[in-house]
Amino acid sequence: MATKKIIAQVKIQIQAGKANPAPPVGTALGPHGINIMEFCKAFNAKTQSMEGNIVPAVITIFQDKSFTFITKVPPVSDLIKKALNLQKGSALPHKDKVAKLSQEQLAAIATQKMPDLNANDIEAAKNIVAGTARSMGVEIA
Repeated sequence: MATKKIIAQVKIQIQAGKANPAPPVGTALGPHGINIMEFCKAFNAKTQSMEGNIVPAVITIFQDKSFTFITKVPPVSDLIKKALNLQKGSALPHKDKVAKLSQEQLAAIATQKMPDLNANDIEAAKNIVAGTARSMGVEIA
């Protein structure tokens, strides 16, 4: 079997289960000529269980206008906001602290995000998550 020629890889972040042909999906995929409704239906079906999260997806588009996509774990900042029930991070992260993240929450987020991180072990993953938390004005307890 001959392999299909890849013409593009598109990365987008969409609300789980809520992809529709309007921007950002339409503007990201339209120029590549793939069936946008087909992508939306497949994405929504795959992310139904993650309702309420923003889900990054990497879409690989082939020369024959077919596509495949993989979904990733929501961004670390979203996981932190969800764990602490925050609307947003601090506008002045080094002066105004908005919350405290416990070591257990830190470990849970690092474990959940581990497949997408460039980290070799859980300690390195925890450091990455802690750095994101600091830049949001969240202290690590």
